[in-house]
Parts: sequence; structure tokens; C-alpha cells
Amino acid sequence: MKLKVVLEPSEEGGYTVFVPGLPGCISEGDNKEEALRNIMEAIELYLEPVEDDIPYPPGTELMEVAV
Repeated sequence: MKLKVVLEPSEEGGYTVFVPGLPGCISEGDNKEEALRNIMEAIELYLEPVEDDIPYPPGTELMEVAV
């Protein structure tokens, strides 16, 4: 899966990076490389399912799909 990220210099130094396609998915780093590593981790966590938080009605089938 490929996602576009926006990398912008931060006023305090370093970089802020966010993913327009994933609202609220944002990170930062002291340099571009660190910011990109951090946003990749943030994306993985953002997309990680939180199955325990979702109540499923009886008879519901949970499946996985690859994107």
C-alpha cells in the first residue's frame, strides 16, 4: 500500500509529517529520515485493528483482506 505524506519544516526545528488520507495520523522527527520512519510507525498503528473495542452481534463473521 502506498500513501502520500506531507513533510513540513517545524518552527522549533525538525519536521512534522502527516498523512492526508488518514485523518489524525501525524508524527515528527529531528530530520527528514527520522520523521519518515516515525510516520511509517504511526501509519502501522493507525491501521492496526482494535478488535476488542468493537462489539460484534451474534452470527457476525470477522475476515481479513489484503490491500
